Amino acid sequence: MKNISSQSVLLTTSEIPLYAANKRSKPPVSNGVIGMLIFLVTEAMFFAALISAHMVIRAGLTEWPPWGQPRLAIETTALNSLVLLVSALLMGYSRRLLQQDKISSGRRWFGISILFGIFFLLSQGYEWVQLLEFGLTLSSSVYGGLFYLIIGAHAFHVIGALSVLIYAWNRLGSSKNPITPEAVFPLQILWYFVVCIWPVLYVLVYLS
Repeated sequence: MKNISSQSVLLTTSEIPLYAANKRSKPPVSNGVIGMLIFLVTEAMFFAALISAHMVIRAGLTEWPPWGQPRLAIETTALNSLVLLVSALLMGYSRRLLQQDKISSGRRWFGISILFGIFFLLSQGYEWVQLLEFGLTLSSSVYGGLFYLIIGAHAFHVIGALSVLIYAWNRLGSSKNPITPEAVFPLQILWYFVVCIWPVLYVLVYLS
């Protein structure tokens, strides 16, 4: 009788780690974050190719920018770049609030961050309109072609990132099928990438 009870105790205690081992632990990094990071690696390679092309073409020309082409608005774009950087900081603050389950406050700052990004996009678009009026087009020179190719590629990424961020912002405040802060994080990483690549392009295209 004593042997039987001791064996049952051993069987019971041995089942505990087996049961715990079968439980699926939460991964340290979500699949969405991993997928976004893989996507951003390809995007970084894309921008690296554009930057390399710009540097190679410019190295073969004696005059840059070419004579007769309008100059870029360095000061205005610098202020516009500051707006974009502030947008990233606000996005990070929003992320912190969402992690603390302060959904209402996090969503509010999330939306303000998006508004700063929209302001950046509209300001850059206005600059493009002015440059086109002054004669800087894709076919006016290699200078114009590279400008619209590189800055246009970034603008395309800004539009795409803002589109998914607006969708996520709307889902955060939805009463039906709301999105979770964990699901928003990969999209915020995309915005961080879009913001961080811009200073590199600004120095390359506007200041060099």
